[in-house]
Amino acid sequence: MLDKRLYHHLVTWLGQWPAGKSLAVVGSERRTQPAWDGKVYPMVGVGAPTGTVISVPPPRAAAVRVLSDQPLDDLLAKLPTALGLDAGRRAYRGVYRYSLDPVRLPEAGEWVPHDDAVVPEWLWPFGGDVLIARDPDTGEYLAGVGIKRHDAHGNELSVGTEAAARGRGLARRLVAQAARRVLDEGAVPTYLHALDNNASAKVAEAAGFPDRGWSVYGI
Repeated sequence: MLDKRLYHHLVTWLGQWPAGKSLAVVGSERRTQPAWDGKVYPMVGVGAPTGTVISVPPPRAAAVRVLSDQPLDDLLAKLPTALGLDAGRRAYRGVYRYSLDPVRLPEAGEWVPHDDAVVPEWLWPFGGDVLIARDPDTGEYLAGVGIKRHDAHGNELSVGTEAAARGRGLARRLVAQAARRVLDEGAVPTYLHALDNNASAKVAEAAGFPDRGWSVYGI
């Protein structure tokens, strides 16, 4: 049975869950509104072994549904045009993971405000608190996790490690630590990455985010 928090997150984020068939196209006002970072994302999709939901702005739903009888790869190739986007935009597929039981790894970081002086620029858009690891001797920033607060039911984790600090297991420890906080706050932590990002896949697996055969889609 699907976790209730995850179910409510997918319904809120996409506008419908489950698909009810191999592919469902849903028009959702969420695709016209600013997301976690203030930007508008005109298409978001999630696919599970039981079916895929593609969420688009309501005025574009009919144009996308016309494509829904085509193979998914063909639909993705034609999506930017159907959504009225610039020719240079492309749809993509990545790996969608979530965790209900993060691995109990030693904590590696501390929570600080996103605008703390030590926090690097890439973490600023996440807002709220971010989780960072520092060098124990110098206090220098080494790695960090930001939380994309999509809604009250599901929060996506994003991790980055400075080149000089890689290979120490910091990313997996930070992801597991952040995942525990998200769960403690009543939401489900999710983790998304590109199909060919093997390093990110290893971090996810080590932190307790298994590959369940789910996919994420975006523009």
